[in-house]
Amino acid sequence: MTDLLKAGPDRTKSTRIVQQCCQSNFYQFLFLIFCEKMANVKPKVLIFDLDYTLWPFWVDTHVNPPFRKTSNGTVVDSSGTTIKHYPEVPEVLDGLHKQGYLLAVASRTGEIEGARQLIDLFGWKHLFSHEEIYPGSKTKHVANIKNAFGVEYRDMIFFDDEGRNIRDVGELGVLSIMVRNGVTKAVVEDALSQYSKRKG
Repeated sequence: MTDLLKAGPDRTKSTRIVQQCCQSNFYQFLFLIFCEKMANVKPKVLIFDLDYTLWPFWVDTHVNPPFRKTSNGTVVDSSGTTIKHYPEVPEVLDGLHKQGYLLAVASRTGEIEGARQLIDLFGWKHLFSHEEIYPGSKTKHVANIKNAFGVEYRDMIFFDDEGRNIRDVGELGVLSIMVRNGVTKAVVEDALSQYSKRKG
């Protein structure tokens, strides 16, 4: 009888441990579901236009390719004019890349080599996993990006400064964001928030 009495508290303790383990596993399960859900509400690909989106000019009109970098690191065109991007763009692109987003370019410019040269001189080449730079409808650019990454239109966000491009690409099912004064952290954060609400 004494042994049985001694076993009583041990049995209760064992039951409590089992319950705690089950509870812990349950919370871990819920956490995994939450993480999976959060992963599903993040876009896989972010697509950026170039002219008046990443830099404040038309590369085929307002500047004079070819471009080069001076000894002090300044990017200039063939006439010696300093060429600048929008202020927050490098930090935005670098931050998104570090967070694991796939970045792509979709530009209709006819100055293909000049655009690629600027991407390289500004130090962005390693940040973009795919580039579609040529004249034509942005729907073709975006379709090629979709196929290149093996994603769906709903998995992407598109940034552009022209209404016709926003309309055309938006009709594909891509969340399309109008950029009015260049890409900024606020613009991107708002776009990611819109995407999350759209998918949530």
